[in-house]
Amino acid sequence: MNEPLPKAIAEQADIIAGYARTEGLDFYPTIFEMLSSEQISQVAAYGGFPQRYPHWRFGMEFEKLRKQHKYGLGKIYEMVINNDPCYAYLLNDNMMVDHKTVIAHVYGHCDFFKHNHWFSQTNRRMMDEMANHATRVRRYIERFGVEAVEQVIDTYLAIDNLIDPHSVFMRRDDRPTKPADRKNDKPKEVGSRFPAKSYMDRYINPPEALEKDRAEREEKAQASQGRFPQRPTRDVLLFLLQNAPLKDWEADVLAMIREEAYYFAPQGQTKIMNEGWASYWHSTMMTRYIVQADELIDYCEHHAGTLATSPGRLNPYKLGIELLRDIERRWNMGRYGPEYDACDDMQVRRNWGKDKEPKDRVVGLDSPGRQKIYEVRKHYNDVTFLDEFLTPEFVDDQKLYHYRQDPATGRMVVVNRDFKKIKQQLLFMLTNHAQPYMYVMDGNYRNRGELYFTHRYTGADLDIKYAVATLKCLYKVWKRPVHVEGRIDDEPILFSYDGEQSSQQHIDDNTDTPAHQF
Repeated sequence: MNEPLPKAIAEQADIIAGYARTEGLDFYPTIFEMLSSEQISQVAAYGGFPQRYPHWRFGMEFEKLRKQHKYGLGKIYEMVINNDPCYAYLLNDNMMVDHKTVIAHVYGHCDFFKHNHWFSQTNRRMMDEMANHATRVRRYIERFGVEAVEQVIDTYLAIDNLIDPHSVFMRRDDRPTKPADRKNDKPKEVGSRFPAKSYMDRYINPPEALEKDRAEREEKAQASQGRFPQRPTRDVLLFLLQNAPLKDWEADVLAMIREEAYYFAPQGQTKIMNEGWASYWHSTMMTRYIVQADELIDYCEHHAGTLATSPGRLNPYKLGIELLRDIERRWNMGRYGPEYDACDDMQVRRNWGKDKEPKDRVVGLDSPGRQKIYEVRKHYNDVTFLDEFLTPEFVDDQKLYHYRQDPATGRMVVVNRDFKKIKQQLLFMLTNHAQPYMYVMDGNYRNRGELYFTHRYTGADLDIKYAVATLKCLYKVWKRPVHVEGRIDDEPILFSYDGEQSSQQHIDDNTDTPAHQF
């Protein structure tokens, strides 16, 4: 049973909430619960929720976390759930200064959950929904047995990353629209025709280019006839849910796994920003309002431990907070825009806008820099955050270089300082969580009811071991042979699994469509 929140901590939570609102943070009501190390390891194993469906992976994660805490290899200071109201957990053996730091950190997370665009489509009642999922799975276990249900969950969890996180913000499918009833409407020409005056039309829209575009569109339309889906589909789980030969209870479990995958997706998309935002605010509030003189050393030690980094290691807390501070400083000093970017004089750039820095303590949105980071908090995810605001000066200041271990000395040494390559690698690591983009191309490949996937090549080859393992899981769902098209050493390869053995072959001009059609 959870311990009641001590009066002193509850009072501090109310006081810190007042400081947070003074600084402009806005969050859902937040409920704090006090847990022992054993309990907090259990909740962490469940992904932060007090109840989840029974599965061996949660027990495995619990044992790992429990032993890490027991042997001093790791400690969970806080957890907070994207919910309305938000739920947050405090470790009962922490010092008071740690509790205050965690509470301030939690309010930063809660503000981010409420206002960041990428969380706007998440279920704000997921605490209840997780409990409902647990109840339904337990009923299926009673009816069909532990082994049958567990094997199905194993299969679905192995492919739960095959979703389309952006689909919640747009309409992907082609839905029929009502015919227009406008007599005076002129027919619209589709394709690559650009608007132009009549005397310039043949130059802006060359007839040969229009004819080529029309032929390509007709070829694509003919190729898609008789094939479903008619266009590449990234939400593999939804396609399987709608078309795979699943029993009712299997489809229900798949729907649960898919719903949870979409709930957790924004957390992976905003890890750096979310932790940076929470760290920025716990640092601001602790140093300005909260920390007492006798708590200063402990606070500094634990805060430094949270932000600690080393060559070759990326700490999302450190990168997030420092980039937010850099944005705030740059916007306060006017170090952005075409004029600043065009300046090549390094001495001028170093002194640019120093007279504009706020002289007094900034509270809330009382400076251009604060206004900008609030705007960033609302609209960006990790990829767009780094893509727009990472600068060569920031990379040099934070020493975000590429390192390797010198075999002669055993020390980490810099091997690359090129800003473009460093930025490119960071973005590559964060885009789709460094996982492959997979699309359903054909659910009736060769007219045999086989499933055909394509890997969208973004610079990294498919990992053959994982590709084959994924095909085996997809076969268990589809119950027919499954194929995936990918690139290995710049060669197009078709991997297949027929339920008994896996195979691979080079893709050439004789390979049946939809090869080469992505």
